[in-house]
Amino acid sequence: MPAARLLVLGLQHVLVMYANAIAVPLIIGGALKMPKDQIALLINADLFACGIATLIQTIGLGPFGIRLPVIMGVTAVAIQPMLAMAAMPGVGLDGIYGAVIAGGVYGLLVVPLVGRLMRFFPPVVTGTILTMIGIALTRVAVGWAGGGAGTADFGAPGTIVVAAGVLTAVLLLARFGPGFLANIAVLLGIGLGYGATLALGWTTFDGIGAEPWLRVVLPLQFGTPSFHLVPCLIMCLVMTIVFIEATGMFLALSVMTGRPVSTEDIRRGLRADALGTLIGGLFNTFPYLSYSQNVGLVGLTGVHSRWVCATAGGIMLLLGLVPKIAFVAASIPQPVLGGASLVMFGMVAATGIRILAQVDYTRPGGRDALIIAVSLGLGLIPIVQPAFFRAVPDTLQPIVKDPILLTAIAAIALNALLGSTGTAARSD
Repeated sequence: MPAARLLVLGLQHVLVMYANAIAVPLIIGGALKMPKDQIALLINADLFACGIATLIQTIGLGPFGIRLPVIMGVTAVAIQPMLAMAAMPGVGLDGIYGAVIAGGVYGLLVVPLVGRLMRFFPPVVTGTILTMIGIALTRVAVGWAGGGAGTADFGAPGTIVVAAGVLTAVLLLARFGPGFLANIAVLLGIGLGYGATLALGWTTFDGIGAEPWLRVVLPLQFGTPSFHLVPCLIMCLVMTIVFIEATGMFLALSVMTGRPVSTEDIRRGLRADALGTLIGGLFNTFPYLSYSQNVGLVGLTGVHSRWVCATAGGIMLLLGLVPKIAFVAASIPQPVLGGASLVMFGMVAATGIRILAQVDYTRPGGRDALIIAVSLGLGLIPIVQPAFFRAVPDTLQPIVKDPILLTAIAAIALNALLGSTGTAARSD
C-alpha cells in the first residue's frame, strides 16, 4: 500500500479514537487538581504510550501482539476506580501509577490461563457482548453529537445539524465514493464538519502559540510509583474486565477480517494489552485496551490491513512529542466526532448481530435466546436507569455501572448454567 494512503488511513483511525484517548488524563488530572501544564504532560504521555502499545499490538514483538488491525487506548473502565483511588488518603497520582503497574504485571501472569477460559466464549456469548459494546458506544456517540453530555446547550439545533451533516457525508461517501474515497469516508466527513465549525466560529486555535513544538516524554516524570494493597487489587479487577472486553473485540475482528484466531492469538493480544498497561504505568499514564470504536471503523471501511493501524501508532507517537499538532486534533468539536461515530459504533453492534446469526435458536427450551435476552436486558439497566444500582456498595459500582461488563458476566454465567455449546476460537 502506498505510503500516502497508509498515512491518510492511519490518521482516520487516530481522529476516531482521539477524544476518548485524551478524556481519561483530563478527568484524572482534574480530579487531582493538577495545573494545566501537568495535565498537558499527562496527555502527551498518554498519546506517546498509545503509539507504543499500538505498534506492539499490530506489528508484534515476540509473544506480544495479535497482529490484527487494532488501536490501543486508555480504557474508560478504569476512570471510576482511579477516581476512587485519587480520593484515598496517601494514594495520589504515584499510588495510581503503582496500581497500574501492578495491573499490568497481573495481566501478564494470568494470560496463560486464557486457553482454559475460551470455551466460555461461544458465538452466543461473544455476539451478545459485541452487540452491547455497540449499544453502549452509541450512547457515547449521541452525547458527542448533542454537543457534550451535561452541557447547558446540549441538543441545540446547530449541534444536531452539524452532527447530521457529518453523518450524511460519511454515509454518502461510504456508499457512493470511488475506491479510496470510500475507505476514508470517516476522515473526509470529520474534515468537512471541522471546516464548517471553523467557518461558524465554533473552533479557534487560541492558545496554540503557548504550546511547545517538542515535548519529550520521559518515564516516571511524576515521581516513583507507590504500591497500596487496595488500589492494586482494584486495578487487577480492571484488567480482568479489560481482558473480557478485549477478547470479544479480537473475535469480532476475526469475523470482520476473515482471519480465524487461535487461543494463542488471543493470548498474544492480551499480553500486548497487559504490556501496554505496564508501559502506561511507567510513562505517566493509565491502563490500555484495544479500542472498540476502531473495530467499528475497520468494519465500515473494509480496510483490514494491520499496517494502517501501525501507521496510526506512529502518528500517535508524533502527537505525543509535538503538542502543537495534538492541539489541532484536540480542537475538533464534539458534534463533528459524534456524527461520524454514530455509524461506526453501530457497526460494532452489527458485528455482534452477525455473530449471533450463527446461533441455533431451535435448541430445546430456547436456551440461547434466553441467554441473549437476559444478558442484554441486564446490560441495558445502567443505560436506561442509571440510579437502579445506587444501593450497591461503592466497591462494586465500577461493575454494575458498566453495561458491557454486566452483559459479559450474565452471558458467560448463563451460558455455563444452561449448557450452551460451541467454541469461540480454534485451538492450535
